[in-house]
Amino acid sequence: MLGLGAAGGAKPAKPSFVSYLAPEEIQIKEKEPNIHLLPGELVLCEASMVLKCMQDEGSLRGVYGRLVCTNFKISFLCDESATDDNEFDFKNKIIGENDITLHCVDQIYGVYDEKRKCLLTGQVKKYPEKIIILCKDFRVFHFCLRYTKEEEVKRIVSGIIHHTQSPILHKRLFLFSYAASAPHYIAIGIKKQAVMFDTLEDWRLELDRTKGNIKYKVVSSNASYGLCEKLPPYFVVPVSLMEEDISEFQGKGIPIWCWSCHNGSALLKMAALPKEQDESMLQRHKTFSERIDKTVHRPPYELSRTEELANSLPSLPEIQMAYGRFKQLFWMENRADFWDSDVKWFSLLENSNWLEIIRQCLTKAIEVAEYLETESTNVILKESASDLCCVIAGLVQMMMDPYYRTKLGFQSLVQKEWVMGGHAFLDRCNHLRQTDKEEAPVFLLFLDCVWQLVQQYPVAFQFTETYLTVLSDSLYLPIFSTFFFNSPCHKDIQYMCGDNTDKQSPPLSFHSVWDWSVQFDAKVQALLKNPLYVEKSKQDKTIRRTMRSKHQRQLSLPLTQAKASPKKGFFRDEPGPFIKNFLSKRISKLMSSSDEVPNSCREFYDSWHCKPVDFHGLLLPHVEGPLIQIWAQRCLRWIPDAQILGGGLVAMVSRVMETIEEVESLRRKLEEKQATSSSITKETEVMAMLRKSARFSSLYPFALLSRISVKPVIPTSTWRGLEEEDDLVKRDDEFIDLGNI
Repeated sequence: MLGLGAAGGAKPAKPSFVSYLAPEEIQIKEKEPNIHLLPGELVLCEASMVLKCMQDEGSLRGVYGRLVCTNFKISFLCDESATDDNEFDFKNKIIGENDITLHCVDQIYGVYDEKRKCLLTGQVKKYPEKIIILCKDFRVFHFCLRYTKEEEVKRIVSGIIHHTQSPILHKRLFLFSYAASAPHYIAIGIKKQAVMFDTLEDWRLELDRTKGNIKYKVVSSNASYGLCEKLPPYFVVPVSLMEEDISEFQGKGIPIWCWSCHNGSALLKMAALPKEQDESMLQRHKTFSERIDKTVHRPPYELSRTEELANSLPSLPEIQMAYGRFKQLFWMENRADFWDSDVKWFSLLENSNWLEIIRQCLTKAIEVAEYLETESTNVILKESASDLCCVIAGLVQMMMDPYYRTKLGFQSLVQKEWVMGGHAFLDRCNHLRQTDKEEAPVFLLFLDCVWQLVQQYPVAFQFTETYLTVLSDSLYLPIFSTFFFNSPCHKDIQYMCGDNTDKQSPPLSFHSVWDWSVQFDAKVQALLKNPLYVEKSKQDKTIRRTMRSKHQRQLSLPLTQAKASPKKGFFRDEPGPFIKNFLSKRISKLMSSSDEVPNSCREFYDSWHCKPVDFHGLLLPHVEGPLIQIWAQRCLRWIPDAQILGGGLVAMVSRVMETIEEVESLRRKLEEKQATSSSITKETEVMAMLRKSARFSSLYPFALLSRISVKPVIPTSTWRGLEEEDDLVKRDDEFIDLGNI
């Protein structure tokens, strides 16, 4: 331990405090940057002389700065990001690299004499020397408070805990402060970003597009939300459904249209009738259900099938528990923890059960797709709440309708099935922190399932995994109304009229998350669009090739052995001793449980995968263990050791974007009939620029390009195997042949 301020001389003066950081490891800036405040954002508390720490190779390093807590975010102010010239300029206009929105904070720990303790509201009696903030987007922040004044420590620690852990009222969200203080927002161009489904015309156009207007109609029974607060003001029901049937049980028990297949079958959803003990009420429910069933089940011309999702998919508490175990794998506080967990990685991954839940959802979506596609049967998804219905309905439509694989289509799908469909975002994301009983990451589960499809069929989607990643981050940005209400009624009736006490106050105007210009400039938005997307409607005649990303750590359960390869080290295809030992113990169990597709749709599943893929037709995901993978870009992007410099699908796509841009530039030059010598010179300059461009990593564009993987502080069996062969850190990047795309 070295004392700061020890002067040279015969006998140095005794230091007034002790530092656990070497002086050369503390970067002190003469002038700290000012905090950027959004409209309606107020500074609540702050502290100076705070060190943002990072443990690396057993050495504790830190950057000096100021820690500020506002009614919107926790912000650490320093010039750290400005010192890194190699970092890609992927910036969010709302949130910086060292900013944490209050809704993004998951857990806070205090360090007392090197012991951690969870900090909760009203339970802090002694203030810690360091706080650790675990974020919902898997970032981990260490802030050392040893050199901060005691009064400032009390204010900043108490303020952060109170504003991130204490229950709050809905109208106290920053969403309303921002909407009231920001210039009046006019949603110009939002219709080009997504169909909002808040008008009769939107629903009628969707019926026309899917040819469902013959059997189904749009109703306005809930225009004033007098029927049901969970239903949208307009929705679609069978033509033969009577108006009195819709209102008899407040919209429950009636089939609501989601989408129509090309063969005339339809996907519908239904809210289950409440369970009653009274015999007369049970008989009334039975009679009502039989009458409603006849509107969609008319054999032999029209058949229907009801899928009780509660009987085949996990419950919300099970989903929440699985995700709680899953996210523990990615809160890495230092590299020692990362490499220490490498020994038990597969066991922890299997025990979390998160990938298994993803597989179950995809499998259920395949079953529903079979009934719609091959049996021309109407499928009714039945559930008491609007949770798993949203997941399965969204997946089925993406698998069967290529429109929803475009950026506009996907955003419209989320708006239709999730926002207007009445998914309780406020409760499921626990934005108000009032109770944990209703919390469940259902929308994140849906995005993870969509990522599996994008990963397996990248050219079939107009958007990239980076788009899905920033969309998941937007769940915690309280400037968009999209994910901060429980239903359209919750938004329109209670909160669109401003302050009820002030009759003169104008209605609040909220931003939509689909307006990406609020968060990113045009250059960054280009990364959200997939340049490999096949826009033509013709069937792809090329044979499908399964694309598997290569990471230092296996990201899915390894159930099959790949082909032999001359490669050495961690990228070799032959399993090492650790993986062989794991396989010998677990392969029989995994093969019998995780990989089984139900016999009812096995033939349909196998026959489809034997044919060439039509990227604008039906898409069925692989549900075998090795192909249900971890969403690496979202989960591992803040862990330096998980990166591969120059590797990964996103890096390859970025290179393609660069090449396409340069080819278009050259094409325009040639069309201007320039001289041949001038064109050759320009082409040489372009190739030179590409060779000198920054090196990407497998977790681009979020990962810092200067970071590389290093030897772990605690050697593991996997690392020892690497030491016996090559050092991956010293290897050159692998050559990627873009001709296979």
